[in-house]
Amino acid sequence: MAAVLIEGATRPGYDSIRHPISSLALGDQGWTQTAVFLITGTLSLLLAAGLARGPGRRPRWAAVLISLWAVGLLGTGVFVTDPVSGYPIGTPDIPPGTASGQLHNLFALLGALAFVVACVVLRNRGGRGWRIGSLLTGALFLVTLVLASAGFGQADGLVAIGGLLDRIAVTAAWAWISVLALRTVSEQNLLRSGQSAAGGAALTVV
Repeated sequence: MAAVLIEGATRPGYDSIRHPISSLALGDQGWTQTAVFLITGTLSLLLAAGLARGPGRRPRWAAVLISLWAVGLLGTGVFVTDPVSGYPIGTPDIPPGTASGQLHNLFALLGALAFVVACVVLRNRGGRGWRIGSLLTGALFLVTLVLASAGFGQADGLVAIGGLLDRIAVTAAWAWISVLALRTVSEQNLLRSGQSAAGGAALTVV
């Protein structure tokens, strides 16, 4: 998100409140946002691998859903979006779609759906605060992303704030995923500590 903020502030003609994050991948400097998509996608795959190491069935579901989120990010990095809302400068608000743009949208949709399902499926991995937070995050992400998509489709009243809605959705998603990662590290550390303690007790008995 820091990279997105810096990129948005330094691109001529780009308006972070109006334009989608994906539009930062357009133009001569677009490779930087492509790199952001690919790096975050790779890191998300590593998180999925860590989740898969936990005991029980639920971590497996977590790993699958976060893997789909990661694949969505990687796909949006490989396939560049189409211009929208007048960016880059000189392009129409809704130009003719390209195969790359359509694939970009499909991968973005895959990642978005996986994230919403993850918020629901993994809500019971913690206490009341985590459950409520997970459901609220999933709802916030879904609502703001739908509204942002409508804005990028030039819906009256939303086109001017499409980029802001997009950023709210993505920030909420990364905040939840970051907390999930921290919780996973904590759980696995506790598990290892318990196993070490059990092993020590067994040696003492022997």
